Amino acid sequence: MVPSDMKLNLLIADDMHPLLMQQLDEKKISFKYLPDITPEEIRKVLPHYNGLVVRSKIYVDKQLLDAAPGLLLIARAGSGMDNIDEDYARQAGVELINVPEANADAVGEHTVGMLLAVMLNLVKADKEVRNMEWNREANRGIELKGKTVGLVGYGFTGKAVARKLSGFEVTVLAYDKYLKNYGDTYATEASMADIFERADILSLHIPLTGETRHLINTDYINKFKKKVILLNLSRGKVVNQQHLVKALTEGKIKACALDVLENEKLEQLSEEEKEIFAELAGSNKVVLAPHIGGWTHESYEKISFFLSNKISYLANQFAETDWKRQSKT
Repeated sequence: MVPSDMKLNLLIADDMHPLLMQQLDEKKISFKYLPDITPEEIRKVLPHYNGLVVRSKIYVDKQLLDAAPGLLLIARAGSGMDNIDEDYARQAGVELINVPEANADAVGEHTVGMLLAVMLNLVKADKEVRNMEWNREANRGIELKGKTVGLVGYGFTGKAVARKLSGFEVTVLAYDKYLKNYGDTYATEASMADIFERADILSLHIPLTGETRHLINTDYINKFKKKVILLNLSRGKVVNQQHLVKALTEGKIKACALDVLENEKLEQLSEEEKEIFAELAGSNKVVLAPHIGGWTHESYEKISFFLSNKISYLANQFAETDWKRQSKT
């Protein structure tokens, strides 16, 4: 079981940048790095640790938390927490860490890149030229200058997108239900009614929760005055892909760029999911990427840097308190 001296003892259960282990060594924090461990093996050995570092290998649910009563800390090497039962973990007194600031610049740049690819027909044009087709008129693009971009979610990534757009002479409207007085140099605080009325482009930067699951559906899309370009670099299940395909077919959405999908395990798609995916993949109005928005060489290193600092901070806090997990229910 967890050592009696109660020092932080981490199980690192996913592949991580070497910087994380280097900095944990320097901070004299005990850990076991097992990047190839399976979810089944994690469940067996986790009771011997009081900290878990993970990316997306396992869903940390009530059953797992109850089976590891000595667990005090879960650190996720990423921006979201959707593979962790946050509510139950917090109620059980487990501290949760993530690092949304670490890949914000990467997501910001990727968002602008996908937007330009859509507006300038770059993916379609590239394929055609490689096939010895020279179609200039059919690939006439749309300029970004003068457009209105609506950002839903103005946390680290939303702010990064606004900064990256600042040189394009666009109007940026930002809506965030959980913030107040968040307008800044790069974006104007707006209501969703403002965005529905004015936006040419809609970019999503929100976590996946019960509230945001399938937020983008037919009813939502129909509220826009204009035919918008949709960008999703948040989580796949925020968008109802069946409704999205319908909106694309009917012309209610002009085009879209998706870095994330409802089901990203393409080899496990149901027959219905395969049909929807085929519609997206076969459309010249759609640009797709394999969830790489925040996945750069630089962000990989920054994730480990920020994560090690946050782990160290909590380790120092825990060292000064009673380390018994206290339920908050």
